[in-house]
Amino acid sequence: MGFILAMGHCVMCQEVFGFNPVSVPSVRVDGERRPICEACIRMKVNPYRKEQGLEPVEIQPDAYEAVDE
Repeated sequence: MGFILAMGHCVMCQEVFGFNPVSVPSVRVDGERRPICEACIRMKVNPYRKEQGLEPVEIQPDAYEAVDE
C-alpha cells in the first residue's frame, strides 16, 4: 500500500505546497481545478468571505496530508 501527496503551486500566492488532490480547496481557472494553500484560505479567502457575509471555506482535515493511493 502506498500514499499520494500531490505537489503544486497555490493559485493565489504561487508557493509550492503538498496536498490531498481529492479534498484540497480549489477554484476552477479555465476549466481546470487549481489548489489553494492553507495559509491563503485562512489569511485571505476566509477573511474576505466573512467581510462579504459569506460562509468560510471549510478545510477538510486531510486536505494538506497524504492520501491512500
